[in-house]
Amino acid sequence: MDDDDLTARLKAYEGHPAAVAATGKDPVNVPMIRHWCEALGDTNPAYTGPDAVAPPTMLQAWTMGGLTGHTGRARAYDELLALLDESGCTSVVATDCEQEYLRPLRPGDEITFDTVIESVSARKTTKLGTGHFVTTRTDVHVGETLVGTHRFRILKYAPAGRKKPSPRPARPRPVVNRDNAGFWEGVARHRLLIQRCTACATLRFPWLPGCAHCGDPGWDTVEASGEGTVYSYVVMHHPPFPAFEPPYAVALVQLAEGVRMISNVVGTPYDKVRIGMPVRLEFRSYDDESVLPVFSAAEEDA
Repeated sequence: MDDDDLTARLKAYEGHPAAVAATGKDPVNVPMIRHWCEALGDTNPAYTGPDAVAPPTMLQAWTMGGLTGHTGRARAYDELLALLDESGCTSVVATDCEQEYLRPLRPGDEITFDTVIESVSARKTTKLGTGHFVTTRTDVHVGETLVGTHRFRILKYAPAGRKKPSPRPARPRPVVNRDNAGFWEGVARHRLLIQRCTACATLRFPWLPGCAHCGDPGWDTVEASGEGTVYSYVVMHHPPFPAFEPPYAVALVQLAEGVRMISNVVGTPYDKVRIGMPVRLEFRSYDDESVLPVFSAAEEDA
């Protein structure tokens, strides 16, 4: 059927019941109010004590059927959803709700409710796909008194075609300048070079144009043995970067020569990395142009 015919059939369900004379599985009660307030951090004194009322936003909680659901679900709502499924709108997402509070609910109140199919939209196009918004209205009663109204809206849609995933971005390239070019040239040859001051023999890392200890600009290099220990570390969860797969450990490694450097710990689950853990240097190629020094657990800790 075309869109107009489908929309006409869908709209014929407007005004039909979705649930009739359903009863809340539990009366309004103090334990549930307390759990709700604790979960949301709501300390309003109106929700405690002998004259407590329920938070208004709990309105829907008293109508929920749990895992076993409610009896009294109307046939019209199931037929409407089946018709949408047949038209290709097989996916569903909740979009929004509106609530109107007419009087406070108090512990001991027994609630009943009726739900009606209030509206079905024409076909809409969204980022998720094309489909129809279905709005139901639930009227909540205590005895004969209407105490609140809850409108709940879903989108039943046909999922849009998924785009092919983009190729994984390349890892960021290190900034190479005249002060650290020698270090990266060493890495390309799988050598970890540490600067050494030719005046006072102090080792330094990262590379600098002059000695921080004595100020002399002269230097040569010492090749690191590759032995080290985890001096400190963090586990990266957020923000996610496209070229990386969090969570992963970033460690400050104390090299056997006495200097410290930041790198990744690889080959060990992020939650198994520990301060003081012996590690060993290795070089990894992440693409045709990128070679980086990283660390893995030494054999006794592997």
